[in-house]
Amino acid sequence: MSATNSVVSAFRVLECVAQMQPVGLSELSRAVDLPKSTVQRALLTLHEIGWLRPTNTQPTRWNLTYRAFSVGSQARDHQFLRESALPFLNDLQLTTTETIHLTAPDGRELVLIERLDTSHPLRAFLPLGSRIPLHASASGLAFLAASNREFVDDYLAQDLAPQTDRTLTDPDAVREAIEQVRLQGYSVNPEGLSRGITAIGAAVVDAHGEPIGSVSVSGPSIRISEDLFETFGKAVRETVQRIHAVL
Repeated sequence: MSATNSVVSAFRVLECVAQMQPVGLSELSRAVDLPKSTVQRALLTLHEIGWLRPTNTQPTRWNLTYRAFSVGSQARDHQFLRESALPFLNDLQLTTTETIHLTAPDGRELVLIERLDTSHPLRAFLPLGSRIPLHASASGLAFLAASNREFVDDYLAQDLAPQTDRTLTDPDAVREAIEQVRLQGYSVNPEGLSRGITAIGAAVVDAHGEPIGSVSVSGPSIRISEDLFETFGKAVRETVQRIHAVL
């Protein structure tokens, strides 16, 4: 195996561990579609340089170390967005009393870079670093609505995998949702990403009008009912406008 292929394999293994941790060798091998011997070499190398740690259980399973968090948190654009947005996210959390998510783009997905939790015992929960499909989330639909036609067409040309039985997977349905977001300034996603959870989102744009992230309010559908959609939608829309003003 060439040095380039070894590096690519190591990163594939690292990303897969991040998504599946704690995870064993056999599961990883199937997930990344590589021989066990290749995956084992990658695991041992990543452990040696401090990116992964094995469990003390048998069979051995693997987790990320804090090195991944330390390096990832240095992503300057995302860090600047997070720091600029945080005061306004706090205000939004106090207004809605629900969970607030801030996401930033990475390829065809959004990554959760900040979460403010509600005090309600029944609440929405996504781990920091979660990767979120655009078509399946309020944040993602808002991001698509703020994106140019070429980006949207390219995204909708791929298979749109369902996350729940209410995920929008038909490109025409997604386009219709995008147009609705553009009209009202916020997205509504009832249980498209997680069963029992409704979210309302809006995109954060830069000085050129390009989307650089999204903010959403998420909570149990029994609390975020249809009569709150407009109230929460306006609150999220005003929040992203305040963030935009300081960027």
